[in-house]
Amino acid sequence: MSASGNIGASRILLRKLREIMETGGSAQERLDRLVVMVASTMVADVCSIYLTRGAVHELFATQGLRADAVHRTRLKSGEGLVGLVAETAQPLNIADAPHHERFAYRPETGEDPYNSFLGVPIVRSERTFGVLVVQNRVSRVYGDDEVEALQTIAMVLAEMVASGAFGDLSGLAEVEARASRPEALLGRAFSDGLAIGVAVLHEPHAPLGRVIADDPVKEEQRLEAALAQIRDDLAELLHGDPGRISGVSRDVLETFSMLAADLSWETKLRHGVRAGLSADAAVERVRGEHRAKFNTTRDPYLRERLHDLEDLDNRVLRALAGVGGANAQPLPDNAILIARDLGPAELLDYGAERLCGIALEEGGATGHAAIVARALGIPMVGVVPGLLSRVEAGDAVVVDGERGEVRLRPAPEVTAAYQQRLALRDARNAEFARLKDVPPVTADGERVTLLLNAGLALDAQQLDEVGAEGIGLFRTEFQFMVSEQLPRLESQTMLYRDVLDAAGNRPVTFRTLDLGGDKVLPYMRAEREENPALGWRAIRIGLDRPGLLRYQLRALIHAAAGRRLRVMFPLVTIVSEFDAARALVDQELAWARKNGRTLPSVVEVGVMVEAPALAWSIPDLKGRADFLSIGTNDLMQYFFAADRGNPRVSERYDVLSAPALRLLKRIREDADAAGIPISVCGETAGRPLEALALTALGYRRLSMPASGIGPVKRMLLSLDARQAADWLEKAMRARGGARQRLAELATEGGVAL
Repeated sequence: MSASGNIGASRILLRKLREIMETGGSAQERLDRLVVMVASTMVADVCSIYLTRGAVHELFATQGLRADAVHRTRLKSGEGLVGLVAETAQPLNIADAPHHERFAYRPETGEDPYNSFLGVPIVRSERTFGVLVVQNRVSRVYGDDEVEALQTIAMVLAEMVASGAFGDLSGLAEVEARASRPEALLGRAFSDGLAIGVAVLHEPHAPLGRVIADDPVKEEQRLEAALAQIRDDLAELLHGDPGRISGVSRDVLETFSMLAADLSWETKLRHGVRAGLSADAAVERVRGEHRAKFNTTRDPYLRERLHDLEDLDNRVLRALAGVGGANAQPLPDNAILIARDLGPAELLDYGAERLCGIALEEGGATGHAAIVARALGIPMVGVVPGLLSRVEAGDAVVVDGERGEVRLRPAPEVTAAYQQRLALRDARNAEFARLKDVPPVTADGERVTLLLNAGLALDAQQLDEVGAEGIGLFRTEFQFMVSEQLPRLESQTMLYRDVLDAAGNRPVTFRTLDLGGDKVLPYMRAEREENPALGWRAIRIGLDRPGLLRYQLRALIHAAAGRRLRVMFPLVTIVSEFDAARALVDQELAWARKNGRTLPSVVEVGVMVEAPALAWSIPDLKGRADFLSIGTNDLMQYFFAADRGNPRVSERYDVLSAPALRLLKRIREDADAAGIPISVCGETAGRPLEALALTALGYRRLSMPASGIGPVKRMLLSLDARQAADWLEKAMRARGGARQRLAELATEGGVAL
């Protein structure tokens, strides 16, 4: 059959489907007419619709099989060829079905004479809730045009069931085309807190309005205009002013541009429109295919490419809807953002005013979106498998950042329970607020300095709110990551000055740019590295590109005119790297002096201990470094050879295990022997039990997210530090693990964890 013939057949199918939906009758009657129409139009001996009820695929309508098998034939999840199609979310096209290894014979259907089998999934929002099947007596493989026609019918059927186009759905009450039942999904807590609100999809469904086109020519013109728009937008980003798309790098922009010119992708879209779908529905169908393949593909390269294709699908849908950006949608006051993953720039684009929670299907606890969420005080849960397929825009959602759970469409009693927990949290926060001016001194008189981790100007405003004594880590790279181009010297200077002004007389430690690895700037070309966490990043970039580092140091020196300036360098591995970096500070001080600039009153230069190599070189830093700060996130990932951004391995190590504790103890002892002040500024310091262990090891300066200050201070006020040192020694010898034993001893000792 010619291409025009294929398109004509598809249009006939869609026109007949519309006629069936517009006529009266019950849902069952219309399903019955639909299978008759499909069988007739496709010259098939059998057409059947299986819909999913709970854990079974039930025969809902058939033309060709025995009529009394309807609602009697049920296949368990994964059973038979129908189960295989539902499981893979892919079409199955075979000439000899009875001899397929997954064939499940059901005598009540009377399907003995039929050999060829074509089944396509009925999918919506990544949820497969049925299978549409045609069969013939003759053994043959169905043509591509027939497969595409059946997929089109399945897609339209899915949208119509989900939208209620069948009218009285009493016969389909247990078929979940749209998620509607309460569900509890388990993930990982990224940012502490509880949130009750409504789901806002980061990449929402475009409002289809109508699925079947009234005017295919006009729909194709709409599609062409949308495709031209996204191609022009990408070209402008690539060849015009440096910019960004969702915080990704230029090489990804080039990949997008290449995919946007992929003729096979465009051909699929055009074919759907010419077959009779609206432009929006044609894109939705292709996006559904990409999402289904993404969910069943394990190859990292293919998943990345499918993710890019889905991003392009989303862009076309937004262009068709006349929406300029992913965050252009208005947010309700209690919005809970739902996404596959999220960059820090995207999160900041939404703003914190109306965003009360975030749930991600992927993501990482130490990723930058998570760090920003903690800074903004927004509860976040990530690594929630199946999240996108289980939630609809507008659903009631609870994000539990304490337990790492996401509750979808919770029952009233569950919502009431969470409201009680929120009230308790408010009471606990009120207690922390009362403690904010109380010095953090242990019960036996040990003074511990509690500092704030920050990365945004608004973080500095939290110093007074939580009673922090300064900023122990200011991550300067966030300004670079959320900017559309390299921040100018004046912009950098203004940010650093604002932070110093907000801190007043309290110390602020600025970490120079920690870029590379998973922190890629959209306006800098980045080379792909096999092991980016071990590659060209942090101080290595700064020393190889000294102009960038000197530019930042000049801004810091100018901002700190007449005031104390503390600068530290990230991921130094050997002492000579620190010497080279410190020399750049001296050069910039000399430049400022020569040009008549007001110098800082005091300049202190420190280094982050994140690489095991430097951890064993601390004696050599005596007389060189003014202070040290341990970054536990990176130090532990290198110590345990476990990528902190990989959920499969990031939880395999424990900072409270004996080897890690021995390393931290050795670092503190070497720093004391060298006379170099030392602090801990990783996420570890903000958790009460871990902070107890650090205090027991002799650390007296801890820097943490704002949410950790209150809980850690309350713990310290109830702690005897000398007794804690004894507990830690016992815990490190315990067979069951140091964490469990230390928690038991602390609880027995009345420590407020």
